[in-house]
Amino acid sequence: MDDRQLQEHLRFAAELGVAGMSGDAGWRGRAERGTAEGGRAPAAPTPLLASPEVALAVLRDELGPCTRCKLHALGRSQVVFGVGNASAQLMFVGEAPGADEDLQGVPFVGRAGQLLTKIIEAIGLKRDDVYIANVIKCRPPQNRNPEPDEVETCEPFLFRQVDLIRPKVVVALGTFAARALLGTLDPISRLRGRVFEYRGASLVPTFHPAYLLRNPSAKREVWQDMKLVRSLLQS
Repeated sequence: MDDRQLQEHLRFAAELGVAGMSGDAGWRGRAERGTAEGGRAPAAPTPLLASPEVALAVLRDELGPCTRCKLHALGRSQVVFGVGNASAQLMFVGEAPGADEDLQGVPFVGRAGQLLTKIIEAIGLKRDDVYIANVIKCRPPQNRNPEPDEVETCEPFLFRQVDLIRPKVVVALGTFAARALLGTLDPISRLRGRVFEYRGASLVPTFHPAYLLRNPSAKREVWQDMKLVRSLLQS
């Protein structure tokens, strides 16, 4: 979506009465404090009246160039918000953008992204049929793991993406994404092959495509996980 289309979506959302939506983790605290102190709590975001595509555009506009955590000052080029079908039944969540994603502003476009596309096609879907995002929207320096304060700052936007898209199945790609979404320290080897409830969706953890590039023998386990995903989508 280019800037002109985004502005059209935002104008359309405003006409429908969508005043905005907050991904700020502190918003709820401000609202509760205002009520507890006898003051007037900030107005809650207007319930979603527009399409998921418009609502995601509003959320992307709220995120903006983003300077909420230290990653903006550590060499990232741009925010990598998410891409795909705003009404997708299947959503993939990775860890964080890499170098290719940081340059292009689109998640999973490097070698791991090409493999992810093949995995999607293996269960009879196209990349345009699904939605793809990351826990963290900015590339950490040298592709290090995101730090706790970065996750805490960024994950409300991922939560809102899930809530707006309302997928039937979420696939957590790799240990970090699975741990972040499930709030666990278990390794991916212990989590994969199981189905978890997550924000109204079925969550299936599996190996990250980058891991498969280094360990091709694990593709068999990923294929088993993707057959499980396909059965959940068809149920």
